[in-house]
Amino acid sequence: MTSRNDILARVRANLGVAAESDAAAAERRQRALATLAARSEGPRPRISGDLAQRFADKSMAMASTLARVATLAQVPSAVAAYLAGLALPSRAVCWPAFAALDWREAGLDIAARPAHGDDLVGITGCFCAIAETGTLMLASGPDTAATTSLLPETHIAIVPQSRIMPVMEAGFALLRAEQGDDLPRAVNFVSGPSRTGDIEQTIVLGAHGPYRVHLILVTGA
Repeated sequence: MTSRNDILARVRANLGVAAESDAAAAERRQRALATLAARSEGPRPRISGDLAQRFADKSMAMASTLARVATLAQVPSAVAAYLAGLALPSRAVCWPAFAALDWREAGLDIAARPAHGDDLVGITGCFCAIAETGTLMLASGPDTAATTSLLPETHIAIVPQSRIMPVMEAGFALLRAEQGDDLPRAVNFVSGPSRTGDIEQTIVLGAHGPYRVHLILVTGA
């Protein structure tokens, strides 16, 4: 018996509810999936035109910075230029998908691993991006650690232009289409640096996460 089943069995025992058979559980799950599939969609904003430009404008309005490159191979030099421009460390961590980029040629020391508490710069991709609000959609997984975008002071995100969706609903539809029932443990939406206005209604950046978010838009990807 798994830990999950053990916990649910204890809950049922305390509630005086009989255990559900495997067949009944499967039938209930199919009914739930059928209900989701038959749902009616509410009104959505109409986002048209240049999605990449809309995403760029909205993300910068949320205090992100943005650079454009034509290919993924140009990302290391763009990262190096950004870090040097702010006198930031040339050491960082990245998702494994970007381990093979030529970071050393750009003068960077990049480790392909999840971020720890003392890492100052984290480099990630994104599952997709949302043009409507300039938001990154990040799906957690073994090779897409959430810590890499949440722990460092500076978050650099690589955004393929082909992965820019018009609205958030389109992002979730893409997630279901590509991952089916095998959904990620967590989906995080990032709209600019972390911020809070809890104290005297004064906006403070970096209160609960990075206080810099830099986007590298790859136009040819």
